[in-house]
Amino acid sequence: MKKKAATMKTIDKILYRIKREGAVTAKVLAVEFKLTTMGVRQHLQALEDEGLVDYEDIRAKVGRPTRHWNLTGKGHRRFADRHGEFIIQMLDSVEELFGSDGLNQVVERRENQTFEQYQKALANCADVKEKLEKLTTMREQEGYMAELSRDGDDFILVENHCPICHAATRCPSLCNSELAVFQRLVGDEFQVVRDEHIIAGERRCAYRIHKLD
Repeated sequence: MKKKAATMKTIDKILYRIKREGAVTAKVLAVEFKLTTMGVRQHLQALEDEGLVDYEDIRAKVGRPTRHWNLTGKGHRRFADRHGEFIIQMLDSVEELFGSDGLNQVVERRENQTFEQYQKALANCADVKEKLEKLTTMREQEGYMAELSRDGDDFILVENHCPICHAATRCPSLCNSELAVFQRLVGDEFQVVRDEHIIAGERRCAYRIHKLD
């Protein structure tokens, strides 16, 4: 669990843990937070009553089914960008005043500015691994709940939250733009593929970075 969660109330810790790492059992939460399983279940029940979490009972090979808790749509929206509606209004205004071409120019300008910012920060990185580690740190600081892992020879960049989710739903080219930024940063020797996508209804965005033969 990240240091950030240490100062949160227990209910917020639970929400943050599920948001960042996905479905979890009450027993696991109890161990992580040094609480009784009964106490955690009471918190989960309160969150369920608020419509922030729900559960799925997963049948094991032996014994009773295990209850795994997930965030609901309302639970995910608890982490939504506070400025989302304002950004959407701005996008609507740009399109109304300057048409689709004007909106595309705004997205393209944002892409170039983001790329230049990241490129400058990554300039002294020795290899793609170091680049991705630095990029992950920057995305984490920007509120994406980012993590980097390996899957064989591939790198997996996961973003458990999207602080521009509302805007990206209104303007999907923002998502395409972010994918393009990652591709430009790692270069032509690698291919970046988005395997999971929040806008498509999945829990997180996940990018696979694969070295081309």
